[in-house]
Amino acid sequence: MPTRSLFLLLSALAVFLTVNPTQAETAAANPPNLPKQVGKGSAMTMSQAAVLGVVEGLTEYLPVSSTGHLLLAEKIMGIGADPSLSAAEAQQEKDAVDAYTICIQGGAIIAVVGLYFRRVRQMFAGLAGKDPLGRRLVVNIIAGFLPAAVIGLLLNKYIKAWLFGSWPVVAAWFVGGVLILFFHYRRTGRARAGLALDAMTWKMALVVGLMQCVAMWPGVSRSLVTIAGGLLSGLTLAASVEFSFLLGVVTLGAATIYDGLKHGHDMLTSFSPGALATGLFFAFISAVVAIRWMVGYLNKHGMAIFGYYRVLLALVVGALLLTGHIAD
Repeated sequence: MPTRSLFLLLSALAVFLTVNPTQAETAAANPPNLPKQVGKGSAMTMSQAAVLGVVEGLTEYLPVSSTGHLLLAEKIMGIGADPSLSAAEAQQEKDAVDAYTICIQGGAIIAVVGLYFRRVRQMFAGLAGKDPLGRRLVVNIIAGFLPAAVIGLLLNKYIKAWLFGSWPVVAAWFVGGVLILFFHYRRTGRARAGLALDAMTWKMALVVGLMQCVAMWPGVSRSLVTIAGGLLSGLTLAASVEFSFLLGVVTLGAATIYDGLKHGHDMLTSFSPGALATGLFFAFISAVVAIRWMVGYLNKHGMAIFGYYRVLLALVVGALLLTGHIAD
């Protein structure tokens, strides 16, 4: 997919969300004179599920933050923001929405497993003692995963309480965009030397894993900081991107299982199975498109386009927040 096409697609997605096309459908499904029944699979329309799936798939592996985009989409479409609910019902629906947006990551995970099946097969061969390079990659994935697993379990409650808001996301988008542009133009003209993925050590993987913890701040982007961590540890850009994708399979997979077990009941009672299937399907399709484009694009052009996109999005959303068009 050409660069301009994907940039226009992301921009169109942002516009699509801001005009809130599913608002009428939601109102029709939940008339204002009738309180919404929580726990009966009525809290999300199919078009909302499709939008969230597309948002998840397009942004999960691009360095623009899927969590930030999903939080924005939820706010604009009014998902999990019904004022008629009691405090207990509102919390149940919030838990259900959070679990839903995490569980539809499964579609993006399947996309990576399919596109990088050779590496996945190599890792299984390594676990069976048949491929030393595959075993090394498994060790590196574990080393990269452990920091986020430990810190996530310890701080998850506080992160959701303090950072899952509109302004922290906007700040992360803006700062991340500026840093991308700074390092892009600082490196312009320099040779992109580095090690291949097969030469990566567990210490290098640990650096990437520590960087991944920064992405617990929504809006930062797990993809961005893990690619940056790979570059800082000495990998080539191509190897950094590949390791970021593979590490994401384990990290996102663990998060999906954890939230699915913890809040799966709330999710399945609040949203219909069809909504979950729709989100997974669209996440898978859009992730395949985004990953195929990103791998080819970064090898030729670098990350500047994502820096511009993040800064522009932060300015637009910040303006909408200040003018009251989007509720904080």
